[in-house]
Amino acid sequence: MFEGRELMVFYENMIALNNVTLKCDHSQIVGVFGSNSAGKSTLMYMLSGIILDIKKKEDMRGGERISTFGRIFFNGTDITNLKPHQRAKVGIILCPERRRIFPESDVLENLKIGAYLSTKKERKENIEYVLNLFPRLKDHLKRQGGFLSGGEQQMLAIGRALMANPQVLLLDEPLLGLSPAYQDIVIKGAKEIRDTKGIRIIITEQYARPVMPIIDYGYILENGSSVLSGTREELLDNPDVKSAYFGV
Repeated sequence: MFEGRELMVFYENMIALNNVTLKCDHSQIVGVFGSNSAGKSTLMYMLSGIILDIKKKEDMRGGERISTFGRIFFNGTDITNLKPHQRAKVGIILCPERRRIFPESDVLENLKIGAYLSTKKERKENIEYVLNLFPRLKDHLKRQGGFLSGGEQQMLAIGRALMANPQVLLLDEPLLGLSPAYQDIVIKGAKEIRDTKGIRIIITEQYARPVMPIIDYGYILENGSSVLSGTREELLDNPDVKSAYFGV
């Protein structure tokens, strides 16, 4: 079980995350939905530990004061104080918003960069898995990442995250800016990752419609707070969710 309990984040006196509790079990896809500034990326920064680095940098330069509260557990162990690279070693990997690939490195180099925690055998197996998951990347192995389309870059970003052998894969708005065709490829890819590897996946999105069919459980964030949660069926049956996130 991967679990965040009563997570809170303050930027100076502004609350960005307010007492949010979230769980994701083995072979589950959990969706987190909310509008811009709802707290989705802040939640991902908390779960991945990146908030600790952001906080440290702000403290060093005398910038914005960031305060964090709550606990994070992975397989029964409290990992709240683990740094991002330490969380990556235990299998908690973030695929960040807006992809952030290495634009001057080619596709194969980007994948190998993601494999810094893997053995040579694991690297070879993972590259094969990624290229079978996203066959379109096979045709662009020597193309610089910056020359890929947005959808191809997103496939590459997810593939790079998979190279690190995640046990928990955090996908922060992976559908942002993608065409419906590429959205479909990414969603099917996430489902296949869950089904074939049993990886826990937490995925944030502003619009629930494309993601809802594959999730096992979902949370709705508003102004940093979790205002509603439930199984896929429970959320789909809720008229407020339909109105706000499906336009019906």
